[in-house]
Amino acid sequence: MDPLTTGRSYIRLVSFFRNAIETLEPYTPGDQPAPGSRTIKLNTNENPYPPSPHALDALRQVNPDQLRRYPRSRGDEFREAVAEVLALDQTWVLPGNGSDELLTVLIRSVTGPGRPLVYPTPTYVLYSTLAEIQGAPAIEVPFDDNFALPVELLQAARGTLTIVANPNSPSGTTTRIERLSILAAGLKGLLVIDEAYVAFADDDALSLVQHHPNVVILRTLSKSHSLAGLRLGFVVAQPEVIEGLVKVKDSYNVGAVAAQVGAAAIRDVDHTRRTIAKIRESRRRLTVALETMGCRVWPSQANFLLIRPPDGDAKQVYRKLGSRGILVRYFGKQPLSDKLRITIGTDEEQAVLLESLAEILSGGPAAIG
Repeated sequence: MDPLTTGRSYIRLVSFFRNAIETLEPYTPGDQPAPGSRTIKLNTNENPYPPSPHALDALRQVNPDQLRRYPRSRGDEFREAVAEVLALDQTWVLPGNGSDELLTVLIRSVTGPGRPLVYPTPTYVLYSTLAEIQGAPAIEVPFDDNFALPVELLQAARGTLTIVANPNSPSGTTTRIERLSILAAGLKGLLVIDEAYVAFADDDALSLVQHHPNVVILRTLSKSHSLAGLRLGFVVAQPEVIEGLVKVKDSYNVGAVAAQVGAAAIRDVDHTRRTIAKIRESRRRLTVALETMGCRVWPSQANFLLIRPPDGDAKQVYRKLGSRGILVRYFGKQPLSDKLRITIGTDEEQAVLLESLAEILSGGPAAIG
């Protein structure tokens, strides 16, 4: 009988994949609950507030021809908006289907066998996954417990591509721009500064692109502009670097609808500033409340907090929160096995989180201070 129609298992005699893919441990995204389920979702760093009204208007105004025809190959409508808002020439900007796609393009363009990818760890796990897919050595340089960037060790690793998330995920901690400049000056390869969360921080590294030809800034609209479902990001780099990346990207990697909506969103600077201000204030108050409950909280400049529960039993806290319909992120591997990452939510969501944590930790009632 045909196993395709009966559903029965069958024996696979050969593998169709490269060894690197056969042995690859795939990146595991945070849990996505089913639509309509009653959960408080604080596990994947989404923005809890709606996108810009201008972005929603742009979505409603999509011309049917934009769906019938291929988009412009470099997402020009969005590219021009980014250049306008950041006061750049558009030749310094390249959009992508989320910053994850641009990470793939960068790693495919620069690394490979004998061409190492270097990054501090713990950080965004996708870096190592993409390196393994590419067959590139991944050199991990450990952070200390305070997540201070090991600049000299990163330089000594001599990567063809070095990636620093700033703010870092999952810690939310940042590195001063002066230290990043020193790092760039001491590298022969490219330095990618992944600024996925920079909108929530006090400073950014955009100015380094003009002074260091090997610096690439990577950003996304997923967090800061409430557009995670749209999949839209961009890199800023000197034009010679941009042209190299264009050779590797997909032909039409940014859809016409995404370019139109993203352009409207990034131009609505006032809406973004108001949303960011609310999240930063909620972050401050949640930090105070968690510290009052005895948790260690690392100083975050992102839209999430890395915390260590008082007894370090993060896995148990994660499970008990999940049983109450509250999703947070637990990584399970050292040195994060005693820690949780919690996305900043609305004040109402955080009130429920703290009430539940107070009961779980037997710390009494809690309130956002």
